[in-house]
Amino acid sequence: MLKLIGTRLALVVPQLLLVSALVFLLVYLVPGSAASLILGDAAASPEEIARVETQLGLDQPFFVRLFGWIGSALQGDLGTSLQSGRPVTELIAEKLPATLSLIGGGLIVAIIVGVGLGVLAGTHARRPVDRGVTAITSLLQAIPEFWLGLLLVLVFVIQLGVAPVVAWVPPEQDFFGWMRGLILPSLALGAGASALIARQTRTATAAALSSRYADTLTAAGVPRRKIIWVYALKNAMVPVLAAAALAVSILFGTSLVMERVFAFPGVGSMLVNAVIGKDFPVVQGTVLVVAIIIIAVNLIVDICYGIINPKARPQ
Repeated sequence: MLKLIGTRLALVVPQLLLVSALVFLLVYLVPGSAASLILGDAAASPEEIARVETQLGLDQPFFVRLFGWIGSALQGDLGTSLQSGRPVTELIAEKLPATLSLIGGGLIVAIIVGVGLGVLAGTHARRPVDRGVTAITSLLQAIPEFWLGLLLVLVFVIQLGVAPVVAWVPPEQDFFGWMRGLILPSLALGAGASALIARQTRTATAAALSSRYADTLTAAGVPRRKIIWVYALKNAMVPVLAAAALAVSILFGTSLVMERVFAFPGVGSMLVNAVIGKDFPVVQGTVLVVAIIIIAVNLIVDICYGIINPKARPQ
C-alpha cells in the first residue's frame, strides 16, 4: 500500500504543473489587456496602459510570468483580483464552502440512488425490474440538471412552500437550515450522476452474481442477501469508485449552472463573473483550485482501489 500511495503522489506533481501551465496559457491567449480593463477601455491611453502593464509585470516574457505565477501559487499566493482588489485566495476561501457543500450533497444523492438502483437491477438482470431501472436511469441522464432544479424550485418552493427560498445558509450560522437548504440542490445535481453510477453498479453486480464463487457460496448454503451485500457488492465497488470519481468532475461542471438556479454564493458564480469581467487572476486561481480538488479525489479513489482490490497494487 505504501508503494501505491507513493506512486500516486509522485504523479500529482507533474499533473499540477501541467494544469497550471495550461490554465496560464489559456488565459494568456485571451485577447485584451488586464491593464486596459483596470483603467477603462475608453479613457485609457497607450502610455497609461503600458505603465500599468509594467507595474503588473505584464510586459515580461511568457515563461517569466508563468514560472513567477507558479512560484507564487506554491506559496499560496494566487494573485489579486482586478475587480475587487482582494487576494484571490481570500475570495476562493469565502466561496468554496458553498460549492463543496453542493457537490458533496449531490455526490451523496448520486451514490445512494445509483448504488440502490444498480443493485436492484443487477440482482434482477434481464428481467422486467432490470428494464424498468434502465428506463429510469436513461430518463435521469437525459433530463438537464438546471431544468430539474427549476422544476423543484417551482413545485417545492413556490407552489408548496416547504423548502426555503434562500437555499444557502452557512453551517456555522444554522446547521439544520444548512442541511434543509441542500436537499433540493443536491437532488437536482445528483440525479444525472446517479444514472452513471447505477449502470456501473448494475453491470458489476450482475457479473459478480453470475461468477463461480457466487455459485459456490449458494451451494454452501450462504443466504442470497449475504452474497449480494457482503461479497458481490464488495467486488462491484471497484467500477463504482471509478464512476464516483468521474461523477465529481461532472458535478463540478454542473454546479456552475446549479449555483445560479438556487442562488448559491459559490466559486462557480464567481468564476462566471470573472470570465465575463476578464478578471484573469480569479479565473486562473479558481480553475487551479478546482483541478487540485479533482486530482485529490482521484488520488483517494486510487488508494481505495488498492484497499479493495489487491491486484491494483504495484508489485
